[in-house]
Amino acid sequence: MPASAAAGPGSGGRDHRPSDRGLSAVVRYTEYGIPHIVAKDYANLGFGTGWAQAADQVCTLADGFVTVAGERSRHFGPDAAPDGSLSSATTNLSSDLYFRGVRDAGTVERLLRTPAPAGPSRDVRELMRGWAAGYNAWLRKNRITDPACARAGWVRPVTALDVARRGFAVSVLGGQGRAVDGITAARPPAGPPADGSSGAPDPGRTAEAARKLFDVSDAAMGSNAVAFSGAVTADGRGLLLGNPHYPWQGGRRFWQSQQTVPGELNVSGASLLGTTVVNIGFNDKVAWSHTVATGVPLNLHQLALVPGDPTSYLVDGKPERMTPRTVTVAVGGGAPVTRTQWWTRYGPVVDRLGAQLPLPWTAATAYALNDPNAANLRASDTALGFGKARSTRDVADVLRRTQGLPWVNTVAADSGGRSFFAQAQLLPRITDELAQRCSTPLGRAVYPASGVAVLDGSRSDCALGSDPDAVQPGVFGPARMPVLRDAPYAENSNDSAWLTNADRPLTGYERIFGTVATQRSPRTRGGIEDVAAMAERGRLTVSDLQRQQFANRVPVGDLAAADVAGACPAALPDDPEACRVLAAWDRTVDTGSRGALLFDRFWRKFTGTVPAAQQWLVPFSAADPVRTPRAVNTAAPGFAKALADAVAELRAARIPLDAPLGAHQFAVRNGQRIPLSGGTEALGVWNKIEPVWNAAGGGYTEVAHGTSHVQAVGWDGSRCPVARTLLSYSQSSNPASPHHADQTRLYAGERWVTSRFCEKDILRSPALRVVVVRD
Repeated sequence: MPASAAAGPGSGGRDHRPSDRGLSAVVRYTEYGIPHIVAKDYANLGFGTGWAQAADQVCTLADGFVTVAGERSRHFGPDAAPDGSLSSATTNLSSDLYFRGVRDAGTVERLLRTPAPAGPSRDVRELMRGWAAGYNAWLRKNRITDPACARAGWVRPVTALDVARRGFAVSVLGGQGRAVDGITAARPPAGPPADGSSGAPDPGRTAEAARKLFDVSDAAMGSNAVAFSGAVTADGRGLLLGNPHYPWQGGRRFWQSQQTVPGELNVSGASLLGTTVVNIGFNDKVAWSHTVATGVPLNLHQLALVPGDPTSYLVDGKPERMTPRTVTVAVGGGAPVTRTQWWTRYGPVVDRLGAQLPLPWTAATAYALNDPNAANLRASDTALGFGKARSTRDVADVLRRTQGLPWVNTVAADSGGRSFFAQAQLLPRITDELAQRCSTPLGRAVYPASGVAVLDGSRSDCALGSDPDAVQPGVFGPARMPVLRDAPYAENSNDSAWLTNADRPLTGYERIFGTVATQRSPRTRGGIEDVAAMAERGRLTVSDLQRQQFANRVPVGDLAAADVAGACPAALPDDPEACRVLAAWDRTVDTGSRGALLFDRFWRKFTGTVPAAQQWLVPFSAADPVRTPRAVNTAAPGFAKALADAVAELRAARIPLDAPLGAHQFAVRNGQRIPLSGGTEALGVWNKIEPVWNAAGGGYTEVAHGTSHVQAVGWDGSRCPVARTLLSYSQSSNPASPHHADQTRLYAGERWVTSRFCEKDILRSPALRVVVVRD
């Protein structure tokens, strides 16, 4: 290790020396509690990372380990709801039945035994071993001060296998994790439906439910990311702005660090809690971010059941028995619960995908879910490869070799001036030809609408094929995935790959990846307008990225505010104040914007009650996708009511119609209000936040999800990247921590952290504190 890693003139305080089997690391903290972890190899790096994550997030991490152990019902009761970070389960019992089933089946153990590249590399396995040891060392040596789990019996040591199980849960979030309730509740029918119907789902309603379920604009995670090539920057080097939109609470938070193994790895960025690697970040040559992708990482197989035997199904006319998995879950204060799950050659039988998408198991038909990411424990290898990359070509090569990303796109830039986008998801190999040939009547309605294929499970010729460059069977290989290289800009805001660059549309990919020539979200349209204008202006720097992040422009305001204000006097003839406020609004969501809150509440009501086809006078045109639809339909039934209801709502809450946004959009930390800028998905704001409305509490009183770890990265020819970062919700969930709200205040003030990547910059930090974690 560098000599400077072992001590520093600003170390201060006392060193802590927890140990585990000789593993050690040096953790150097700089401003805002950001750790710079140095170790001699990957096991020791994992040790330092696990220790430092536990120091900031022990309660959240411990809660997640209870989840993957299948023990939530034992500690928190069977009927309470998990935080949703590791699956879609709506109750602790459902979550436990699923994760206990994963444990009993030895699923993760098999994946760990699989040789690379199909399984995790030795380096990643060493990181997991070290991470568990570091987490356990912190538990042994420290008293927990976070009231969320202080003195709680469910905070316990973990193993490397527990760390891997957590990684598995993240991998299947879009597949089995989305269907946990459906997997654990599926039961063979006891008889025909009571209403005398066939029990078959209605194709039209199911297609619409699937479209909504897989619409990423309604999801609890999203993102913006843009890479600029050297053709439009001031110095010919690349630039990257990453702006993920993730939950502000719970186990899907990001955590910042720098990881260094001298001569092997030196990367800075953010990790999802419980992961051992930097998931989004930068080094001295490359920066990358991810956006939640539109590809559907699952498909269904419709089973033709053997008459009289609903747990057997036919394939090419021959019966196959389902495999029962009987799972028992301990329940605190009650008797254990035992249930049976049913598995097929395709995967588990499910009786729903979310509450709105029932898939009834009848005497004739059942549905099995295929999730290729249930065989994928490679995401950490992908991230580790990115951390060592020297160019976007290396990023592309890492994606080709590891094929580990289950539900995100990748956007990257490098110091050589290259930009890069790839929708390199691990997806079922559902070609449009296969869907056309093998879809059931239900699938023929659902697949075009949502990308969810429902294939005929009774035919072996409808099995998923394999691509020669795929690392596992039944998935697309890298050559089939949408990629854009070296465009002036490459931008994604959670729509499909089609308009990654509006001047170079991507086409030719299969429907399961996403749509082509369809309406884009307001955030995509606004983002393209902004970054295309930046590219046209040229001579871009990191400062331009910072300005874009907090421009707080409301694209829907630019499209609709003038029309709404113009129609207001007729809609509200007795309320000139509301009309004056709307007309004077500056069409931003800065904390000082007056009228932003009124327009926000109106727009939510308007779009929530008026059908999409009636909201605009000029409809979407694929020939003009960024500027259409436009011209809000002020004559639509529901327009006047939405406006009147928004005004009445604010007045009932005693909120002035022209109140500055920050007075009624805030987060509360340790009893103090922190005013927040930003706006909702429906408004198309780049700096997206989805706040929780509480009229009695004064407006938007907390953020559910939105802008999280932001990085604006460039290079200047030196060995030190030019990087500015923000972690909107701060490093620690512990209200007793000095880093519980410090970056939240920075975010509220639209201020940034200057990244300390190089040794000289770390050692110059006035907040430098060195913690040696070693035997």
